[in-house]
Amino acid sequence: MINAMKITDYAINLLLSLVLIVGVYQFYFWCQRNHLATPRELKLRIDDWIPYWPSWVWVYSCIYYPIILYLNFIIDSARHFTHVATSYMLLLGLQMLFFVLFPVTTPAHWRGYNRERGLSERFLALVQRFDARSNSFPSMHVSVAMLTALHLLPHLGATAFAFPVLIALSCLFTKQHYVIDLPAGALLGWSTFGAYRALF
Repeated sequence: MINAMKITDYAINLLLSLVLIVGVYQFYFWCQRNHLATPRELKLRIDDWIPYWPSWVWVYSCIYYPIILYLNFIIDSARHFTHVATSYMLLLGLQMLFFVLFPVTTPAHWRGYNRERGLSERFLALVQRFDARSNSFPSMHVSVAMLTALHLLPHLGATAFAFPVLIALSCLFTKQHYVIDLPAGALLGWSTFGAYRALF
């Protein structure tokens, strides 16, 4: 009976996590439509040196969500779930402040690299139909990946940091982000985890 209850708890947590992820994207899309300043570009010379490799979209989208959801299997109580979920809500609030008050957009011609010539580019085009060029700084993908890695650190050790590193590379190679977006996202995720630890 105890094991059945645990399985039920995991199923409920997974369902709640999926609802939270879908809900978070509504705030993300809202920010794209409600800037309080004119979006700017933050392109550096190094950004021109980064190649366009659309196959990295599979890392960008397909390992991102499963690893976030994997957190459910290391959470040991409803209280723990609530606290971890609160850390992501805090991160969302901080991201929204940047997106609305300091909007940053990637260059329009970066989207032109995608000619939908194969499966990877067609999938990337699908992602880009939902994900506008704005909401670039700091990288939300990297900030969420860093926060997730820090939650996973006690269970996976330093290998947990492979997750934000891979996500950061995928952000660059799919031309979804500037180089400067990545350390900013990592720092925001790290700071949010520090606030989470201080609170809980």
